[in-house]
Amino acid sequence: MAAFGTGAGRPLQGRGGSGFRFTLYAFLAVVVMYLDQRGHYLEQVRYVLQAAAYPIQLLVSSPPAAWRWLKQTLQTREALQAENARLRGEARDLELRSMRYEALARENGELRALKEALPPVAERWLPAEIVTVQVNGLRQQLLLNRGASNGVFKGQAVLDDKGLIGQTTHVGPWSAEVILITDPEHAVPVRIERTGLRTIAVGAGDSGSLALPYVPSNADIVAGDLLVSSGLGGVFPAGYPVARVTEVHRDAVQPLAQVRAMPLAHVDTDSEVMLVWFRADHPAAPVTPQPAARPEALGQLKSGYPAMQPQPAVHVPDSTPAAGGAAASGAAAPPAPQAGTTAAPPVAREGQPQ
Repeated sequence: MAAFGTGAGRPLQGRGGSGFRFTLYAFLAVVVMYLDQRGHYLEQVRYVLQAAAYPIQLLVSSPPAAWRWLKQTLQTREALQAENARLRGEARDLELRSMRYEALARENGELRALKEALPPVAERWLPAEIVTVQVNGLRQQLLLNRGASNGVFKGQAVLDDKGLIGQTTHVGPWSAEVILITDPEHAVPVRIERTGLRTIAVGAGDSGSLALPYVPSNADIVAGDLLVSSGLGGVFPAGYPVARVTEVHRDAVQPLAQVRAMPLAHVDTDSEVMLVWFRADHPAAPVTPQPAARPEALGQLKSGYPAMQPQPAVHVPDSTPAAGGAAASGAAAPPAPQAGTTAAPPVAREGQPQ
């Protein structure tokens, strides 16, 4: 009985203590709510607790936030690198396109200049690009990217917008070799524009010089005179610019003057030249030399001009010195050629017989 009563009494005491604590806590809760409602003390306590808990919240949330920040930073850097690579590629493309546009504009300007510089005697013309340039003391040649498939033929005139370049020497199917007027083996029949004096300009072996070895010492030629093609030789048209005289040296004991000229064509800077076909019926067309005749027929033309008849000479009073005046002027006559040598080509004025 004692044991039963002792065991039965403990739950009654525990139940009574729990009810007392509940009542106490409820009373305290009511009092705290009343005081909080009246004085807002709990807000201050909450403010202090929030300030104390903030570092803990930061500590707890820092690893995920740091991971997100790092991931976003890496993604942003990769995006910037990709964008920079794309912009660099676009910049390169634009630069290449700009260079191509500039090259096309320059080529277009050169073609326009070539077209505007065509002589009136030209019937057709073909632009050609310079592939290689061989300029040294022995050779002055060009290689063009036009050949027989384009209608190019041997001995065709090659010009640029400033003056004569040369003529074709070897023509292949798709290319042609051009000998420059500055080549030592090339000679151009020229005429001094100011006086009409005809002579021959020979290449001096460098790209900036021509020699005029057949000009008499008493000839009227000065530095600055313009040399144009005379139309003789059957290659170049008459009246196209060739060179400008730079030096004239005369020696009292020499029958010929030492004359130098600078070509007007810009071989060193040209990238394109033009191949020209001429109209045969034009007055400025190149005069093709007659083919070699048989020895017994030398001096005779194969065909004449029936319409050309002798005209009566107009009598002019003799007001000039006699025929011997030229010899009296002191001009030395060119020496006679020796046997087995070739005489120097005569020098005459345009419009007068040689």
